[in-house]
Amino acid sequence: MNNTLLSYNRSSETETKSWYALYVRFKSEKLVQKHLEAQGVEAYVPLLRRTKRYTRKIKHYEIPLIGCYVFVRIDARQHASALQAPHVLGYVRQAKEKARIPDHEIDLLKQITGELYPLELVQTQYETGDWVEIIQGQLTGLKGKIIKTLGKQGMLIELEHIGIALRLEVDPAHIRPLPRYRLA
Repeated sequence: MNNTLLSYNRSSETETKSWYALYVRFKSEKLVQKHLEAQGVEAYVPLLRRTKRYTRKIKHYEIPLIGCYVFVRIDARQHASALQAPHVLGYVRQAKEKARIPDHEIDLLKQITGELYPLELVQTQYETGDWVEIIQGQLTGLKGKIIKTLGKQGMLIELEHIGIALRLEVDPAHIRPLPRYRLA
């Protein structure tokens, strides 16, 4: 009977795991991720792959999409231990509470970092404050609010739960407006 109780407790603990964002020291995102993973904590740093061409060689490297952020999927027991990792400054908070990030926004970050070709904005008919959804390409399903339109260069779109703005250069044909839309 004890084994049944223990297995029930373990399954309920895994069900309560949620994504949170840790704020870390500048340029220590990968180090914190490795340390947390060594402790058995699921950690994620969205990385962009870049290539730099020199006269005699080509160098490939990865940079964080969002500087000073490491995303962790933890349960209530692991909140304190995640803060004990070296270079962790604290949790990203919204209204004095740890910002819980929905799984679908982490999935969208994974889509964005897998993007190998830039999308180009030809002309825009959107304004600041408009809610939009990308309906074509690798970024399909991304929803957010336009913070600023940048003419033909693109637009800044903010993901509500993460609280960051990403500059996305998108063809207007690949976007549809979402009037009075709010992220859940």
